[in-house]
Amino acid sequence: MNEFIESVETFLASPFIDPWGYVFSVVFATLLVRFFARGFFDRIARQLEKTQNLYDDALLEAARRPIGWAIWVLGLLLAAEIAFTEDSELGEFIDGARYIAIIFLVAWFANRFINFVEAHVSDPEYSDRPVDQTTARAVGKLLRASVIITAILMMLQNLGFSISGVLAFGGIGGIAIGFAARDLLANFFGAIMIYWDRPFAVGDWVRSPDREIEGTVEDIGWRLTIIRTFDQRPLYVPNAVFASLSVENPSRMRNRRIYEIVGLRYDDFDALPAVVADIRTMLKEHPAIDLERTLMVNVLQFGESTIDIMIYTFTKTTVWTEFHEIKEEILIKIGNIIAAHGAEIAFPTQTIHLPSAEPGDVSS
Repeated sequence: MNEFIESVETFLASPFIDPWGYVFSVVFATLLVRFFARGFFDRIARQLEKTQNLYDDALLEAARRPIGWAIWVLGLLLAAEIAFTEDSELGEFIDGARYIAIIFLVAWFANRFINFVEAHVSDPEYSDRPVDQTTARAVGKLLRASVIITAILMMLQNLGFSISGVLAFGGIGGIAIGFAARDLLANFFGAIMIYWDRPFAVGDWVRSPDREIEGTVEDIGWRLTIIRTFDQRPLYVPNAVFASLSVENPSRMRNRRIYEIVGLRYDDFDALPAVVADIRTMLKEHPAIDLERTLMVNVLQFGESTIDIMIYTFTKTTVWTEFHEIKEEILIKIGNIIAAHGAEIAFPTQTIHLPSAEPGDVSS
């Protein structure tokens, strides 16, 4: 680029050449290049729509705007350098601005590429084995931080700052910040452990028996995890809390359990075997019951006023709403089975036995 500029400056030094005409030509050429670049990207986009490749789409989406801005910035800087060829200080400034602009545009492209991949790497349309969204976010944050830090260091070096001095100051400052921000660092490492162990992911329903924490995970940041409670309140939990907290993740359960105790009257003792057998048969034939899990229908005990039947089984679905619909259907069927055998579901009762009066007793 510098050799090209020097040749242009030599050519423009001729007294027969009007520099402003060349400035206009460069600006007009920049406009044409930008126009043809837009058409080129539109044509590539139409071709890529025929395939479903994540990284092709990411490259196209990431390159569109940075390349468009690169054409304008580099073209206008070239025009400015041609217009002010006699001003050496301004020429040095334009060289530095060009270098910084290139670094910024490359970093912008890299961040857009990372953002697109992070947003779509969990999409099953792009892959048969989509990446976990939590892992994608963690890797994306680390890559973005690396790109930004590298770009800033390169810009500082171009501006005349000593990179070794900046790094040394960062090391000393990091020690000071470490003592002053222990909680912040604890939350940071807590986030790393969440990303590493993955006890839950974005979208999971979690709850803690130790504290009043229950809801859906919306975001796992470097300092906080955002959980949306079931009454739609946002709950901000510092990541360090999860290092000493028991967390349940119902979203990863294999089945949901139906565990009910149904009591019959003692007057229905004769119908008890048939009721138990029919309930067991109904559960085995029900399409929503997982027969690979434990299924038990047994007489549990003789209670104070009921003969208790234990019903213990698992549904195939883990979806909360579907589970309750299935449970409702099963309970209604159990009630119909009991009624079909002429029995009744018992409710708490007491029987009082009064001694019969003997002949000759006179009531007072």
